[in-house]
Amino acid sequence: MESPHNSLRDITEDPDLGITLSDGCRLSARMWRPVDADADPVPVILEYLPYRKRDGTCARDALTHPWFAQRGYACLRVDMRGNGDSQGVMEDEYTAQEQADAVEVINWVAAQPWCNGNVGMMGISWGGFNGLQVAALGPDPLKAVITLCSTVDRFADDIHYKGGCLLNENLGWGATMWSYSSKAPDPALRADWREIWLERLEAEPFLPAVWLRHQRRDAYWRHGSVIEDYSAIKAKVLAIGGWGDGYKNAVPQLVEALPGAKGIVGPWVHKYPHFAIPEPRIGFLQEALRWWDRWLKGIDTGVEDDPDYRAYLMDGVRPATWYKHRPGRWIAEPTGATSHLKSTTLHLTDKGMADSAGPLTATVSSPPHCGADAGEYCAIWLGPELPGDQRSDDALSTTFDSPPLDADMDIVGAPRITLTLASDQPQAQIAVRLNHIHPDGAATRITYGVLNLSHRNDAEAVTPMAPGTPVEITLNLDHIAYRVPAGHRLRVSISDAYWPLIWPSPAHTRLSLSAGHIDLPQRPTAGGDEHLFEPPTAADPWQTEELRPEAHIRRREVDMTTGDITLFIEDDFGAVRDMDHGLINGSVAREAWTINPDDLLSARGQCHWTDELVRDDISLRTEATCMMTSSATAFHLNARIEAYENDELIYARDIEDNIPRDHM
Repeated sequence: MESPHNSLRDITEDPDLGITLSDGCRLSARMWRPVDADADPVPVILEYLPYRKRDGTCARDALTHPWFAQRGYACLRVDMRGNGDSQGVMEDEYTAQEQADAVEVINWVAAQPWCNGNVGMMGISWGGFNGLQVAALGPDPLKAVITLCSTVDRFADDIHYKGGCLLNENLGWGATMWSYSSKAPDPALRADWREIWLERLEAEPFLPAVWLRHQRRDAYWRHGSVIEDYSAIKAKVLAIGGWGDGYKNAVPQLVEALPGAKGIVGPWVHKYPHFAIPEPRIGFLQEALRWWDRWLKGIDTGVEDDPDYRAYLMDGVRPATWYKHRPGRWIAEPTGATSHLKSTTLHLTDKGMADSAGPLTATVSSPPHCGADAGEYCAIWLGPELPGDQRSDDALSTTFDSPPLDADMDIVGAPRITLTLASDQPQAQIAVRLNHIHPDGAATRITYGVLNLSHRNDAEAVTPMAPGTPVEITLNLDHIAYRVPAGHRLRVSISDAYWPLIWPSPAHTRLSLSAGHIDLPQRPTAGGDEHLFEPPTAADPWQTEELRPEAHIRRREVDMTTGDITLFIEDDFGAVRDMDHGLINGSVAREAWTINPDDLLSARGQCHWTDELVRDDISLRTEATCMMTSSATAFHLNARIEAYENDELIYARDIEDNIPRDHM
């Protein structure tokens, strides 16, 4: 329920509030606040991002920030240094500079006459990360954080090195930022927009090259990983995630690590849950308002009495690369998240999965193209990005099936697999999938995990495998809440390749399994909903004129002459004109991931982003391309950025880099 203390207030908007930092850098903020806030000061909700408030996050900003402002908050969407309409240049993600700037912004807004001195940070993805990171620095005005789709460990659970394996999202998202942060400010807001743009183009780093220079969990990754010291976070944290998102583990981790933290996980992809899919959506704004009212206004809204962990238990359904709705029910854990739940152990044997141990003499040796139905690491663009039917990948893997289940099984938590295995190569990797097998053989991926076997004991002091020597390894699969119906089967599928999700090993491997079991965290079978949320609501949507519609393509091609297999991805985000201030923006992203089933070293990733801005008679465009290949000993990167003003090339820069493989 909304607080009765929040009668709607008239609001005003400032599209370009300037915040000048101590070094003279001016950040640009978009602010919504009650018109009478000078006379009746309000708390501030800060969202602090590189994703361009003028043309990047407008759609979600319109739905969200005015709604809070009407209920007595000043909402600031700040473009961080080097992005959007702010000055300066950005050197990397989550830098000490970025965090110091945020602390300055928080202290500045807390001192404004229209602020009551209390600040909250809210954000999804990048904004979810830095909300936690800034909270760990402890600025006094920061009382509460709502973090969505984020992580507590930058190395193990971001877009770089899942399980110590190199995610191809490292190149894909690096390509996104290569383009996105190189865009110009809106010429209507900055008289020196061209100077800022050229400075940005010259300084913008090609981040995949930065990230590839840290292939172990070193000090670079420990910085900004709040798992290093949870006790530093004093602000009250509400953590939210989605089972269709790449970041599935932070919510239960935060709930169990931070006193007073609460967690919500729905069926959603990487979106705010009042407009996310798959449905059901929830009244996220109402939940957030209860959080803000309690911790920023001191109103008793009952949030301390909410269950610690509320998760959507999804019914097992047939595999699909996209869902509009997932049937299921909301479950609630009053205290903690999932660590207290009991596990059922199933053993891997030569006869499949069994309740008791038995002989196991299996081998794992998959062709390089195994993994084609893994889906995107992080489903975000609303295309066919989710994992499809796993049967094709299972045919290229070593699999273990259970007998048909006697009763429904509610798997809630992070399944844990333990294997005794030997490798014939010093460098190897493993991918483990837990699948739901339907009576007709269709296979839905429940959850998965990957592990670089050189990282099996430590992600910094890595240890190569001793060929032929058995070792015991353990691997936590991603958290999930999923019901497998009675009469259906479970399958554990193991491969030593998972392309194009992770980059392949430098040499073909053969893994010999001699023992194994999986621990499945189980919750007593839930009946109906154990918690009910209010229905979603929102402010009025962003008003635009569509100039080009969105389109999302996923296409796989096999070259019948060479045998090369390529996944083509094209996300045309369309083009729109802002009906308020007239700026036109449009983007197209293209990726191609190629591998030959007979050659691990044929792996190739290519990305190409086109970004356009049009302001009156000024037409600006960037073309950002990059490619990655590898040998057995090094990664090879090539990238180019081009900038056009009224179709005339005004800037170009090329990058070529070779980075040694470090047990990768």
